[in-house]
Amino acid sequence: MAMNNKQRWLGGVVLLGGGVLLAALLLKGNDEIQQQSGLETAASGVRPVEQIRLAHEQGASSAAVPLQPLTVDVETEKRLLEEQRRARESAVAEQEAKTAEFLKMQQQAEAAAARKAAEEFAAMNARRKAAQQSSDNIPPEVNTTAGSAAKTAEQKVAEQKAAEKKAAERKAADQQKKQNEDAAKKQAEQRLAEEKRQKAAEERKQELAKQKAAEDKKAEDRKAEEKKRKAQEEAKKKAEAEKAREIMEHGDKQWMVQVSLAANQANADAVAAKLRAKGYKVTQSPTSKGIRIMVGPSKDRGTADSTRKKITSDPSLNMKSAWVIDWVPLDQR
Repeated sequence: MAMNNKQRWLGGVVLLGGGVLLAALLLKGNDEIQQQSGLETAASGVRPVEQIRLAHEQGASSAAVPLQPLTVDVETEKRLLEEQRRARESAVAEQEAKTAEFLKMQQQAEAAAARKAAEEFAAMNARRKAAQQSSDNIPPEVNTTAGSAAKTAEQKVAEQKAAEKKAAERKAADQQKKQNEDAAKKQAEQRLAEEKRQKAAEERKQELAKQKAAEDKKAEDRKAEEKKRKAQEEAKKKAEAEKAREIMEHGDKQWMVQVSLAANQANADAVAAKLRAKGYKVTQSPTSKGIRIMVGPSKDRGTADSTRKKITSDPSLNMKSAWVIDWVPLDQR
């Protein structure tokens, strides 16, 4: 195992060094090509311009001197360009040759490293075989001790793996426990929020129920008060009727002043209220044509007639049709 790692390490070093050298060579070649391109540009851009400028200067100095043809300069530039192209091709060929040589050296180094690793592996196998042969001559007790040592080493490795496995399981259990705790915490928060919402809803419901109960109680109180008032009015009317009946049935001959015959009880009550406000004693008696309203009784006709005149002369009462009657209860007629 150690030899294989060493071989891998040596191979990686060789490959890394070769890659660095190859990159340096490629970068150098690229720089040379760029320099050659710059020279071409400078040569092709400067020389013809310079020749044209000199030709113009000569033409300006003497009109009799003929202009030099540009054919020579163009041929020169072509020749220079061809030389530069050949130089670039030569540089590229040289660079490729160096690269091929480097690859060849790299392959040789890899082959040497592989050969050396094979030799070391063979030597290690030879040592292992020699050790195995020597161990055959060792007494059983020594072999047992070596086996026990090997077994102890294996046990240590197994124990280490078991410990690592337990640590991984414990870590996974801790993570799962944390996830469960987070989920439980989240559920508890949701449950608490739901309980708060339900409690608020229940409180609102109770408040509405209290308001409704209060309104119902007020309505019941109003109904009871109205019922009590009506009962009191009915009792009062009944008492007055009983009193009038007692006077008419069991008294001596009585004279009454009849002031009106109301069509209904409401009109009769209104007329009776006006008379009572003036201090008159009023008696009501239902008939087949309406409700008779009378003032009295009086012991004699003269007193009753005086009362009639007093009533008819009172403009606030507006009762002109009052008359005196001899009142006798129906069961005594």
